[in-house]
Amino acid sequence: MIVTANIDRYVVGVDFGTLSGRAVVVRVRDGAELGSAVTDYRHGVIDHLLPDGTGPLPPDWALQNPEDWREVLRGAVPAALAASEVDPAAVIGIAIDFTACTVLPTLADGTPLCELSGLTGEPHAWPKLWKHHAAQAQADRINALAVERGEPWARRYGGKQSSEWEFAKALQVLEEAPGIYERCERWIEAADWIVWELTGTESRNACTAGYKGIFQEGGYPAGDFLHALDPRFADFAATRLVHPDGLAPLGSRVGALTERAAEWTGLPAGIAVAAGNVDAHVTAPAARAVEPGKLLAIMGTSTCHVLNSPVLADVPGICGVVDGGITAGYYGYEAGQSAVGDIFAWWTQLTGRGHEELTAACADQPVGGHGLVALDWMGGNRSILVDHDLSGVIIGLTLATRPEEVYRALLEATAFGTRVIVEAFEAGGVGVAEFVVAGGLKRNSFLMQLYADILRRPVSVAVSDQAPALGSAIHAAVAAGAYPDVPTAAEAMGACESAAYVPDPARADAYDALFAEYRALHDAFGAAGGALHRLRKIRNAAIARADRPAQKGPVQ
Repeated sequence: MIVTANIDRYVVGVDFGTLSGRAVVVRVRDGAELGSAVTDYRHGVIDHLLPDGTGPLPPDWALQNPEDWREVLRGAVPAALAASEVDPAAVIGIAIDFTACTVLPTLADGTPLCELSGLTGEPHAWPKLWKHHAAQAQADRINALAVERGEPWARRYGGKQSSEWEFAKALQVLEEAPGIYERCERWIEAADWIVWELTGTESRNACTAGYKGIFQEGGYPAGDFLHALDPRFADFAATRLVHPDGLAPLGSRVGALTERAAEWTGLPAGIAVAAGNVDAHVTAPAARAVEPGKLLAIMGTSTCHVLNSPVLADVPGICGVVDGGITAGYYGYEAGQSAVGDIFAWWTQLTGRGHEELTAACADQPVGGHGLVALDWMGGNRSILVDHDLSGVIIGLTLATRPEEVYRALLEATAFGTRVIVEAFEAGGVGVAEFVVAGGLKRNSFLMQLYADILRRPVSVAVSDQAPALGSAIHAAVAAGAYPDVPTAAEAMGACESAAYVPDPARADAYDALFAEYRALHDAFGAAGGALHRLRKIRNAAIARADRPAQKGPVQ
């Protein structure tokens, strides 16, 4: 129970997404969201030219500008505070979450390399966004060596490391820009870097280290493993990742807001700053999805699936399982799909027709009436194949196929991909009792019903429209001492509408037949890549021959 002294106290949660950052001011005693604001990133996703005009970047690159993130602290936080009409003196804590793995090289004092004189035109000096998929070759080598050596940590990641994660991206920097790698003194997740900006001191949180940084059983991969990848990589973890204070538990206080950060945000200096967190994992308490068996899907540009369980199991193709990675006392599992909302947006942009128009045009069609099945790999496959060189497939097209029918097939494909993940969890011995949705796509009622039918189970939805920011606020309340732990805070501050959508038996039966076709395509195209890998190589070779300006050479 919250004590009387905490009534009318407030916390701030800040959610750093792919294109913008959102701040929300939340009342501690009941989770009421009293004010919010959004700041769009001025540079968005940097995938063509660097801010100084250097480029073009190679295929599959995705970078960001850390100054855009600071602007969220200077813009969205004070705006949310003003909108809430809350006295800043009543705010007791702040917490942030971030997309992951979004990671950057810095100096020992936290200065991003991309902000150093002479390095603004070096692509590898910039933060690599989560959907930077250009390190697949490095991920493949890490995975092959882990299998060869029988590394025990590999099982905790479903047998494969993703090209999105820390080690593959760092190895890419070493091999393609060794001078940048040498200048890099700290390799840090953006979630921890923002906390560094708020507190003035470095910290490392248990969530990103466990899921994205191969931290298992008290340590990172051994130096001899890293040496086998590249002798220059042997001390990577020891020199660029390890923190003398160890890893900060989720919901813990890692420092106090500095005078500089107080000036940025309009919040009181000295208030509690919580350990950083991942946007997906931090959402669980906001949706009251911390109990075992509740699979939470945070559905936006991509989808991340997180799940607590008392059982430690090997589940092939998942992104990771970490002790306390979501909530203390449980093993936290993660899986995901690299593109979901991005796929729908791609199709609306191609057709020039909006989501509502396309949905209305296809909603009344009987299941299977379009004669199509699609593979949702336009952004590669995160789970369960862990291969970002895969690409999308649509079969069944005829001259009579209409744009809205393709749109529906793409919606269905993402739900089929989720079903593959659910079945992988259950086959691995990790039970899924309830499917809970948060994120922007929960507002699409047709999509939510479609998921209920395809998954053959009820779909619950988080009440908050800004659940990651609310989840961060819940962690801030715990860090400030308002609640003893995250589950207690979640019970008071989180909210979920249970079984908002229930499956229709007839549609579910019809979708079973389509899912069988999806699974056959999934296994045929995904097992070894085959044609999709060959097409990717042909594309990359064609681009390389097109006389595009070369990137600048490595720093000497």
